[in-house]
Amino acid sequence: MKIGVLAFHGDVIEHVKALEGAAKKLKLDISIVQVRTKKDLESLSGLIIPGGESTTLYKLAQREGMFEGMKKIPAIFGTCAGAILLAREVLHKSEGQKTLELMDINVDRNAYGRQTDSFEEELETNLGRINAVYIRAPKILKAGDNVKILAQKDKEILACEEKVGKNYYLAACFHPELTTTVFHEYFLKSIVRVS
Repeated sequence: MKIGVLAFHGDVIEHVKALEGAAKKLKLDISIVQVRTKKDLESLSGLIIPGGESTTLYKLAQREGMFEGMKKIPAIFGTCAGAILLAREVLHKSEGQKTLELMDINVDRNAYGRQTDSFEEELETNLGRINAVYIRAPKILKAGDNVKILAQKDKEILACEEKVGKNYYLAACFHPELTTTVFHEYFLKSIVRVS
């Protein structure tokens, strides 16, 4: 299995380490590619789009001619800014900002505030209790009927997944790569299931 991590900016190394830890726990043989060019997208089983600045991620992917290629990857896991890129609808977008429009979710960009408003909390998820870190995090305001919610607090959707035909998408408002491998394990197991 070949898994890519979009490597323009954000928690790239943290995602790579979380993937390595997850694969080891699951006894899966994977190769990890730091994706920076269109060629790096070739033959990926899955892609992780890390946090960072969603407008910058879009512009860099567009500049490298990668945007359409990213849409063809069968499984994508987006954290924070990555969740924004997966969303079909985004509030408070930058001028000209586009998303992959792959997942039936409505996201409010930077809804939790600025960098200085970052915080951590213990969060109960369908995958177990984790420590969730929010950094300029988005809020998932609405999810379509086929979207399964994996973490929610006070009616706020914090993590969810959707299977669309043979494709699989996973989105989290927080940064699981900073505290746990359980979401990466779940992502890898989901790829195995859908492939």
